[in-house]
Amino acid sequence: MPKTRMTNQRRIILEELRKLHTHPTVDELYALVKTRMPHISLGTVYRNLDLLAETGKVVKLSSAGNMRRFDGNTAPHHHIFCKVCGRVADVPSSAFPSVPRESVQIPGFTVTAVRVEYDGLCEACMTRAEKGEVQEQAS
Repeated sequence: MPKTRMTNQRRIILEELRKLHTHPTVDELYALVKTRMPHISLGTVYRNLDLLAETGKVVKLSSAGNMRRFDGNTAPHHHIFCKVCGRVADVPSSAFPSVPRESVQIPGFTVTAVRVEYDGLCEACMTRAEKGEVQEQAS
């Protein structure tokens, strides 16, 4: 992983991200950072988040068809994505068996990480779906 200097901008972006458990989009995080750094640009937040992800200080979440989201929790864990509203939540470690990357053998590859993503409906969208107010989006 590349070493990078922790600038004031990066420090504030990281602090704001680590306060959250909502896995924000860049736009959502930008709005929070802007309250502390009024002159920061959206592009600066994008670049710094990508750099923080490259250096392993944050996790970049990208799922097919969804906006990129970021997670300040770098400990190994999985996520569930609501197929209606796009909400992302951590999956409790007690809900799944741990798969050590060393135990995964794929011919022609060296596994460097294991990531599992779940799709489903959050409680609010499930309630709305049961009332016929929304339909689950196709994958």
